[in-house]
Amino acid sequence: KDKQVNEKVLGELVNYLINNGVHGIFTLGSQGEFYALEKQEKKRIMEIVVSEVRSRVPVYVGTGAITTSESIILSKMAEEIGASAVSVITPYFITPSEDELYEHFLAIAKSTNLPILLYNNKERTGVNISANLVVRLSHVDNIVGIKDSSGDLTLTTEYIRRTTDNFSVLAGRDTLILATLLYGGKGAIAATANVAPKLAVSIYESFIQNKFEEAKKAQMMLVPLRIAFGLGSFPVVIKDALKLIGFDAGPCRCPVKSLDDKRKEELKEVLKSMNLC
Repeated sequence: KDKQVNEKVLGELVNYLINNGVHGIFTLGSQGEFYALEKQEKKRIMEIVVSEVRSRVPVYVGTGAITTSESIILSKMAEEIGASAVSVITPYFITPSEDELYEHFLAIAKSTNLPILLYNNKERTGVNISANLVVRLSHVDNIVGIKDSSGDLTLTTEYIRRTTDNFSVLAGRDTLILATLLYGGKGAIAATANVAPKLAVSIYESFIQNKFEEAKKAQMMLVPLRIAFGLGSFPVVIKDALKLIGFDAGPCRCPVKSLDDKRKEELKEVLKSMNLC
């Protein structure tokens, strides 16, 4: 509420996620409003998360930026603080060519010893990472995978089909976690897992145990929360959902506003249907 990072609640959320079975923590992603934070705020968040995790699970840090130099600075910062890997979204506002994107990601990869996870989210950035580009980048030693939030299952499948098995393709669209796994994806980085970590994790856990009906049931239970993102401006729904389940997540940074009372009630009904509140 005072427009500062709530360090206490951030630590509580990290522990809630780990205690509910997540296999890793992703900080400074889209739901973490990376685009709205100053560099020193990002540094402090990295420090808090790495410290709170205490090596229990890997920590992925979003270090994407509009310019290559800024992303390199953030990636080096993440490495110094103790991150396990960095995730780099495409530049936004500008529309670089495929060769420019290749050089951008290559320069970042050369600047750090950390594994790099590419992040494709054309809906938010206006820039798509093509399958051809992913194939090229997959040959860079420390570029180890991609999170695909495009919602285009054909594109996700092409990433999987055209890369080797040691290149990890992760679902970024929460409605397509099971589908991505069925095509050969390695997992997911799910926004909804902030609120429903056990449910999100159970899709993967059931799948790897060949319990496909259970995986399908869990996926179907998770879908309404992802669909509910349409109740407000991105990324307010997860913030408001966290408040409804007991975390004082605070507001998004302006100009994004909290849901009105009617939409909060709709969101509450979704959470009730998932036995979350």
